[in-house]
Amino acid sequence: MTRPLRTLLKSHGFTLLLLASIAAGAGLGLALGERAAALKPLGDLFLNLLFTVVVPLIFFSIASAVAGMSSLRRLGRIMAAMLGVFVATGLAASVVMLVAVELYPPAEGLSVVLPDRPEVAPVSLGDRLVGAVSVGDFSDLLSRKNVLPLIVVAFLVGVATAATGERGQPFARLLASANEVMLKLVDLVMYYAPIGLCAYFAHLVGAFGPTLLSSYARAIGLYYPVAVAYFFLAFTLYAWLAGRGRGVRAFWKHIPAPALTALATSSSMATIPSNLEAARRCGVPDDIAEVIIPVGATIHMEGSCLSAVLKTALLFGLFGRELGGVETYLAVVGVAILSGTVMSGIPGGGFIGELVIVSLFGFPVEALPIVSTVGALVDPPATLVNAVGDNVSCMMVARVLDGPGWEQQEGDGSDLVTP
Repeated sequence: MTRPLRTLLKSHGFTLLLLASIAAGAGLGLALGERAAALKPLGDLFLNLLFTVVVPLIFFSIASAVAGMSSLRRLGRIMAAMLGVFVATGLAASVVMLVAVELYPPAEGLSVVLPDRPEVAPVSLGDRLVGAVSVGDFSDLLSRKNVLPLIVVAFLVGVATAATGERGQPFARLLASANEVMLKLVDLVMYYAPIGLCAYFAHLVGAFGPTLLSSYARAIGLYYPVAVAYFFLAFTLYAWLAGRGRGVRAFWKHIPAPALTALATSSSMATIPSNLEAARRCGVPDDIAEVIIPVGATIHMEGSCLSAVLKTALLFGLFGRELGGVETYLAVVGVAILSGTVMSGIPGGGFIGELVIVSLFGFPVEALPIVSTVGALVDPPATLVNAVGDNVSCMMVARVLDGPGWEQQEGDGSDLVTP
């Protein structure tokens, strides 16, 4: 074996293994079709392991990061910079898709038979907002269905620990130790990743492959290239803004594992463990990565911004209305940003975003199943953009807070062993 090949396998061996497993899964899905559903349990096992780990991982990573901060003022700066970056990147994604749908209208030639009018329960925004940030019982926090309340409690625990001062240090050390244990547990789970991703991707291709050839093909054919282009071009630009050439090299060196996990599982939550590891390897300070990535998996969805604009343009074309005018464009971009930030953190936020699109622009309620179907079909690339966007956002926040020399030298991953 030549030295360059040994170096390649040492640096990217696990990533190449994941890529090969996903490619094998895609081949199995195409070959087996609907019969590939038999492999789904193997993929579900991998997802269940990740979902089991992710709740304590979120709690300990956020609580330990906040508790370990020497100044709560830095936490405030991280949160302010994070929100600024989230809104700015969501705006960029929305504008990109708005330009794309103007150049290539997604509803051209689309023919859809609308079902009978469904009964839609009234939505109380106040109740949903309360439910988004709190739960009625502590045991309800132990579920990935209540991630935002878990994040809120983790923040408060970290703040309380830091505010306690010296007497809180034993608990702070406990949080830090538990966080390290959870990260090691993630490493163990990732040994099963090649099998799990292969099986799950085979199921996805077998189940949804024929659907992509349906009457939605034009809309899907627009979203996938735009999402892929945004993934490569926009994220390279963001990494360059964060760390110039070194930032770009570090980002593309360490992002393949979380990117492949997001693409195969269609779950930003399942991508949190590998995303945290990739951020550390890129040199992002721990207090930034351990706050932004768990929060971003809940309220930062650039892929959802892209799909919200696509859904709106699709409905405009389907119902024979012209998408044009400054006010309409601003409304479309505004709803997209809300869908990709605020609403994504609310339980059922995807449905709320679709309901807002339908009601704000005056479409009949029968349009809901149309946009819901589009949302399901674009989920894999949308999750890819959502999850990877959290990672590069960490880099930009680090650049804003710590200046050009934000990279932690020990974070380059050279002495780390990938499973």
